[in-house]
Amino acid sequence: MTTTYRPTDARPRAAPFPAVPFHTAASYTGAYFDELARAASTIDPLSLDRATEILVDAYTRGDLVFSCGNGGSAAVANHLQCDHLKGVRNGTDLRSRVISLSSNVELLTAIANDLGYHDSFAYQLRAQSGPGDVLIAISSSGSSPNIIHALEWARGNGLRTIALTGFDGGGARSIAEVAVHVDSANYGVVEDLHQSIMHAMAQYIRQTRMSATTIASSTF
Repeated sequence: MTTTYRPTDARPRAAPFPAVPFHTAASYTGAYFDELARAASTIDPLSLDRATEILVDAYTRGDLVFSCGNGGSAAVANHLQCDHLKGVRNGTDLRSRVISLSSNVELLTAIANDLGYHDSFAYQLRAQSGPGDVLIAISSSGSSPNIIHALEWARGNGLRTIALTGFDGGGARSIAEVAVHVDSANYGVVEDLHQSIMHAMAQYIRQTRMSATTIASSTF
């Protein structure tokens, strides 16, 4: 059963962006980049370290890592499979095993049509995951029912959980073992930073298994 989570009054809300009209693309783009930099500065460094430690442990042990998201977050989840499977393994001794639950349109639509969209990710986890595996749930709002349901199922069945969130974080921020939160109320900014976080974690993990000489002669 899915629980509905609501942010507490104590949780600060990010200021809206944009809040005023802009009259040139250049001025809007400059302000967008300013918001991107401001939002990046709000990310808790400890959450990055904790999330990355979970991934390193999974990749070292050979556990599965699952990613999921809707819309633009699905694109981040799919890209995560690429960079955390192929990229992390490139020139290292790690054998990362990563599956995006957002990548199979036939499976997603079959589950959504027959069982309900809220079960689109949890249903796949029930079939493929086991205790000790990891779920990375990506959601700008943190409130999507299928994300909440997947995180709840994962935590109740022995998976470790990481959420990448924005806005006020929604239920995902509260449920996940580790939430890497971006304090912005603009979908583009949040998704840009989730993509950057995904890349940074993959590259960081990769370089930890390489010598200084190899790092200097490699392309990241």
